[in-house]
Amino acid sequence: QVQLVESGGGLVQAGGSLTLSCAASTHTFSQLAMGWFRQAPGKEREFAAAINWNGATTYYANSVKGRFTISRDNHKNTLSLQMNSLKPEDTAVYYCAADESLLWARTYASASEYDYWGQGTQVTVSS
Repeated sequence: QVQLVESGGGLVQAGGSLTLSCAASTHTFSQLAMGWFRQAPGKEREFAAAINWNGATTYYANSVKGRFTISRDNHKNTLSLQMNSLKPEDTAVYYCAADESLLWARTYASASEYDYWGQGTQVTVSS
């Protein structure tokens, strides 16, 4: 069983920055692919960023590419999302997720493929 706890959300003005963190309670963190998803009110959960087990491979949604950076520390069992140049449309609940699948590289943007989820952290960007 993998437990994920997000932190770091909050209220920020447009153009500002936030760093989200996700702490994983598992001995197998270094074997997991990880992702960040977000869900705005009235909208479906959408992919934001993903990273493979050792951090060598990352993927980003077009909407966040160049502004967000996903990273991980396998020694500390943590996942991070550095968010710069935030826009009001980035307002959402952000979730971290873990994927045990060996086929993750084919399905990294699909929320249904992830096995474990955190409870989410709210990010609000004011204009």
